Amino acid sequence: MPYVLVDRPDPAVAVVTLNRPERMNAMAYDVMVPFREALAALGDDNTVRAVVVTGAGSGFCSGADQEAAGVPPGVAGVTRPTYALRAMEALEEVVLTIRRLHQPVIAAVNGAAIGGGLCLALACDLRLAAPSAYFRAAGINNGLTASELGLSYLLPRAVGSTRAADIMLTGRDVGAEEAERIGLVSSVAADVVAAAVSTGQRIAGFSQPGVELTKKSLHAGIAATSLETYLPSEGIGQLYLRLLTSNFEEATVARREGRAPRFTDDR
Repeated sequence: MPYVLVDRPDPAVAVVTLNRPERMNAMAYDVMVPFREALAALGDDNTVRAVVVTGAGSGFCSGADQEAAGVPPGVAGVTRPTYALRAMEALEEVVLTIRRLHQPVIAAVNGAAIGGGLCLALACDLRLAAPSAYFRAAGINNGLTASELGLSYLLPRAVGSTRAADIMLTGRDVGAEEAERIGLVSSVAADVVAAAVSTGQRIAGFSQPGVELTKKSLHAGIAATSLETYLPSEGIGQLYLRLLTSNFEEATVARREGRAPRFTDDR
C-alpha cells in the first residue's frame, strides 16, 4: 500500500491520508516526500476547493521516525552537515507547501499529533480533533528544543504566548477537550474526518477567489507588523471581488429569494 492516500469523498474536497499506521504515520521521508507531492498536485487542481489531512490508524502523525527515517531527497554525495541541512529543508518544505496551497487545509486530527505531527497540524488553516486526539511538543522530552518546523511561530499565534510556553517547555500532552478550550482546535468530533469533509463542503460553496484571498489575508495578518500598514491589503482584496464580480449582488438577491447564493466569480 502507498504511504499517502488521496480520496475525493466530494468532488470539491480531497482527503489526504498519511498511511503508515504501524509507525503512527511518523515523518519518514518515504512518507513526507509523496505527501508534499500529493499536496502540490491538489494545489494545482482547480476543482479542489478544500483539502483535509488525516492519519491512518490510531495516530495522526508521531513526528520524527527514529527507526526508519529513510533518505531525504537531494543528498547524493554530500557531507554530513549538508545532509542535515537537506533533511531539514525537505520537512520544512512540507510545512511551507501546506501554507502556500490555494485551498484551505483542514487537519482532521484522529489521534496522536506529536512533535512534527503537531507542527503539521498547526500548519493547516483549521484543526478538528477526535476525542482520542492529543498533542505534544515532544522535542523538549527528547533532549532537544521544542522549536521545530514553525512550532514556535505558529503555536503562540494559535493559543497565545503563555499557553504556548506551557506546552513547549513542559512537553506535556494536551488532550482534545483542552485543545478545543484553548483554541488549538475549533471542535471535537467522533467522526473527525467526516466533520472535516463537511467543513470543506461548506467552504466549497463560497467564492473561490474569496476563499483564497481570505486564507492569504489570515496568513498576512498573522505576520503583519501593525494594523495601520496591514489594513489597505484587506481593503484591496475586498474591492477586488466587489468590483470584478457580481458575487455581492448575487448574495443580496439570494437572501431576498430565500436560497443559497450561486457565486460565479464573474460579472
